[in-house]
Amino acid sequence: MMNKINLIIQREYLTRVKKKSFLVLSIVGPILFAALMIVPAWLASEDEDSQNVEVVDETRLFIGQLENSDEINFGYEFRSLKDAQEDLFSKEGKYTAVLHIPKVVVTHPKTVQLFYKDKPKGSSIDYMENQIARIMEDKKLQDLYNLSYDQVSGLRPKVGIVANKIDETGNTEAKSDKLAMILGLVLAMIIYFFIFLFGVQVMRGVIEEKTNRIIEVIISSVKPFELMMGKIVGIALVALTQVGIWVALSTGIYAGAVNVYGDDITNNQKSQIEQVESSNPVGSELANAASDGSIFMKIKNNMDTINFPLVIGCFIFFFLGGYLLYGSLFAAVGAAVDNETDTQQFMMPITIPLILAIVIAQVVMDNPDGQLAFWGSLFPLTSPILMMVRIPFGVDTWEVALSMGLLIISFIGTTAMAGKIYRIGILMYGKKPSFKEIGKWIVTKT
Repeated sequence: MMNKINLIIQREYLTRVKKKSFLVLSIVGPILFAALMIVPAWLASEDEDSQNVEVVDETRLFIGQLENSDEINFGYEFRSLKDAQEDLFSKEGKYTAVLHIPKVVVTHPKTVQLFYKDKPKGSSIDYMENQIARIMEDKKLQDLYNLSYDQVSGLRPKVGIVANKIDETGNTEAKSDKLAMILGLVLAMIIYFFIFLFGVQVMRGVIEEKTNRIIEVIISSVKPFELMMGKIVGIALVALTQVGIWVALSTGIYAGAVNVYGDDITNNQKSQIEQVESSNPVGSELANAASDGSIFMKIKNNMDTINFPLVIGCFIFFFLGGYLLYGSLFAAVGAAVDNETDTQQFMMPITIPLILAIVIAQVVMDNPDGQLAFWGSLFPLTSPILMMVRIPFGVDTWEVALSMGLLIISFIGTTAMAGKIYRIGILMYGKKPSFKEIGKWIVTKT
């Protein structure tokens, strides 16, 4: 039996990895993924927004008070708004935008207007908003308490909470929630993507062999269950191969990006964020990130807070376990129908748990030890996604072991169920089965 299954595994594996589409996707995939992360940051560092802004201040409170930045220079011509707007389009005009501050700005701060020919960057508009807010707050503090803005901002310390997980023995372990969220979500999305991608390949392969009547020749030499298992495991190895290539290439691209662009992006982030946040006494998460370096450096500095051997081991297990569980169900669907159009009614009950897991992943990331996270990471149809979201945050060993055990038991049960559907449906043609009829196949003794 094992020899026949091994032959089927080799056939399924070699047939797919030798295709040009597999090689192209394996190489292009991580490049596109890395581009989605690196290119926007690189473009932001290269995209300069030079603005000469004429200030038309009807209150006279902001004249000379707006601070210039590397990208924005404020000027004052003391003329009407209409004349300033007309000058934007004159050949002698030196301004790119007009900032109009009306008399009612103190009581109605949302009445400030910006007129431009070419829209400034969002960060430039944010900078102007913060500058106006700073001056208005400074004015109010002076009127009420005779305190300057700088004096008040100095009284507001930036507080950062270091999260530590503690066990029963008193040992503590620092955790980086931001990195854990990113890592957990990325790994969960990889599992989600590959379950769909390769699960559908199993289903389509079965339908194709059934439609071409090749299956009738194949099962003259092997049992239907052996054929199903060989096909599922063979395609699982294809998925693992592709994931391995993606991880290797992504790691190389990431390391190269850190070495080449890390410092440039860091300096650019610091410059932009200091401009936007210079008037904010509390500070933002983005400003804190900039003080430690770029997003590349931030991730690198927090790597030690994640148990990567555990994360990688669990990822491989839940990747394979989730695929094998769903792969057997996809194979059963392929055996039950004659064409891909008829699969829709049977696909819905299978895909709902996967989609639901992705939908509630955000809730799980926000509260990885909550009841929804706990039960969702134990339920076999959602555990491959939700447990991977939780593991980077730190999960008790018994919970991981229980989730793995339930996934294994469920895989054995669904494989047995799918095997019955496969045995009967693989040779049935010309009839579209119903859920009731498939239920009879499952309970039928063979």
